[in-house]
Amino acid sequence: MTFALYRVLRKNSGGRSDFTQIVVAARDLPAGVVLTADDVKLTGWPSATTLPGSFSKIDDVVSHALIYPMGEKEPILERSLALQGSGLGLSVKIPTGMRATSVRSNEVVGVAGFLYPGSHVDVLATFTLPGSTNPITQTILQDVEVLTAGEQIEPDPQGKPQTVNVVTLLLNAEGSQKLLLASTQGTIQFVLRNSADQMQAAVAPTSLNQLVSSTPQAAPPAPPKTTNRRRPKPGSDDSYGLEIIRGNTRSEEKF
Repeated sequence: MTFALYRVLRKNSGGRSDFTQIVVAARDLPAGVVLTADDVKLTGWPSATTLPGSFSKIDDVVSHALIYPMGEKEPILERSLALQGSGLGLSVKIPTGMRATSVRSNEVVGVAGFLYPGSHVDVLATFTLPGSTNPITQTILQDVEVLTAGEQIEPDPQGKPQTVNVVTLLLNAEGSQKLLLASTQGTIQFVLRNSADQMQAAVAPTSLNQLVSSTPQAAPPAPPKTTNRRRPKPGSDDSYGLEIIRGNTRSEEKF
């Protein structure tokens, strides 16, 4: 069937070649590998379908490092290759002007193990300002890409959670300074976010006082009111008398 289709295509093209040679991966290749002649090969590609950024010579890709992993027979493109001599491993994934900055992590800080290379996070720092006893938590960085989780520079194909001790983030020079300063002043927490969400939110710091309930307490009951009674003066209209009988003797006293 394939041979018959090939003959039909060749006949319709008047005997002209319908394929051109391009460089593809000879096998599955991880990111960071420096390509050798054994890692790639030439294969036919339909001439009518151009593939921008492809290579027609093996020598054009040899000694370049891969920025992204490649599958077997996947075409090697210019955007997949680092500049020659730019380094090995992780360094080829760092764009110009950016920095790879690592901080220590644990299972809780690492979003319970669900941090993978390629994830995007916000970075929160909890610390106490000098002269204050009230801790605060502040979002210091937003929409930061995770370059590595532990020693892995590629996510687990099956998406299994993993506990890591070190996380490497892709930051500019200013962001790297903020992260390192915050890590020396308190604790660092990563908040996982949707990679498609690039919104930068205006977030005010949260202090410990804001965690305390603001519901007012019930006021204590008021003491009962007392009436001060004025004692009437003797002889006044407000005085009253008391009759005292002792045997046959009767007397009256006024108050």
